[in-house]
Amino acid sequence: MSNAFETARAGGVVDTAVGFPKSREDMFEFYEFIRKGSHDSATKEGELEFPAGYMFKNVPKWESDDMGDPVEMLFLEHQRHGITQAIVGVEDEIGQRAVRDLPDHFFASISIDPNEGMEAVRKIDRYANEFDLKAVGAFPSGLYPQVALNDKMFYPIYAKCIEVDVAFCSTAGVPGPRLQFAPQEVALIDEVCWFFPELTFVTRHGCEPWTALAVKLLLKWPNLHYSTTAFAPKYYPKDIIDFGNTRGADKVIFSGYFPAGLTYERIFNEMPEVPFRDHVWPKFLRENAQRVFKLPEKKVPTQ
Repeated sequence: MSNAFETARAGGVVDTAVGFPKSREDMFEFYEFIRKGSHDSATKEGELEFPAGYMFKNVPKWESDDMGDPVEMLFLEHQRHGITQAIVGVEDEIGQRAVRDLPDHFFASISIDPNEGMEAVRKIDRYANEFDLKAVGAFPSGLYPQVALNDKMFYPIYAKCIEVDVAFCSTAGVPGPRLQFAPQEVALIDEVCWFFPELTFVTRHGCEPWTALAVKLLLKWPNLHYSTTAFAPKYYPKDIIDFGNTRGADKVIFSGYFPAGLTYERIFNEMPEVPFRDHVWPKFLRENAQRVFKLPEKKVPTQ
């Protein structure tokens, strides 16, 4: 077990993409947007309750009768695992209540769909004015219709993120749900970073199978970063670990996949086996996220 990991974890962990626990019924309803763009019967007819569930073991599930207050459930889960700050969606009452009631723990993000045109741009303004917005997220393969990362429909979104000084986060690589991957090929990020050097761009969901290319782009573009969403630590790509241990210590950011596909128990049971060098752990677990997403430094009380 890595003593450096435990020491860094004691200083606090930031999770940059967290959802609130949902009942199985609510989870099914939430993923309707993916079923719209799917053609296979397992996804469209709901055999896959969680559209990428075939990729994960022991997907977290809650029955309606077991659900308490989602904000309290998530906050207690974070306390158990040493997570001191988290970025959550604020497009519903639950997320909005979380960032208002616990403003030193929960921070605001929204998802964006460039198919909405100027309304998508105005949406960023609205939430930036109402909340201390930290991230704008997109799922190019999950949009209906799909929109590629370098499509000019995204350009007003990128410009607005720069204007309001908010990070843009996108899934990149082959998606888990049975959707076409073309809109989020890693190579497309090169054009975005070239045209928008002031845009803070954070990849999500692995960048596979183009992790070697992702490393080249991370090294090339100062504004590009990588987060580990949707990957259990035992499956972190070797290219990314090696990069984090060398020239990319300031570029790789921890993020889990709770409650969609991974429990925090699994994440933190596997984490000590990740072969990061000692100096990388505090950067990976919190410092890079605090800098990239402009989160306040949070002092963790000593026991």
